Amino acid sequence: MTTTPGTYKITKTDSEWRERLDADQFAVLRQAATERPWSGALLDESRSGVYTCAACDAELFRSGTKFDAGCGWPSFYESIDPNAVELVTDTSLGTVRTEVRCAACGSHLGHVFDDAPQTPTGERFCMNSLSLTFAEDEK
Repeated sequence: MTTTPGTYKITKTDSEWRERLDADQFAVLRQAATERPWSGALLDESRSGVYTCAACDAELFRSGTKFDAGCGWPSFYESIDPNAVELVTDTSLGTVRTEVRCAACGSHLGHVFDDAPQTPTGERFCMNSLSLTFAEDEK
């Protein structure tokens, strides 16, 4: 995983992103807003499938790594591939956190924390539902 902002395979102007995303998605994905806890449509999603970036459709997480962290946002213990996400130091709230961005388009997804000892990695990728789309595995 990279640790500093990079150049992205998918780039669009703010105007182009606004055409693709609704206002709430644009605020989260392109302006690093956070949706209210317990409000996301994907929080209780339990089917088998893949979670993709709502901005560019890049594959980010598999359902098998999703767990109930009790935090109010969909949580995963690892990304689908180490290069699928980009980790960036975030000091925006007067504290140091690690922001998670889509490595393909640079969109804000959420944050990762190392406070999940119940998982194989010890990590909790705390994602905004608005930053993800879900596709159920074909049966």
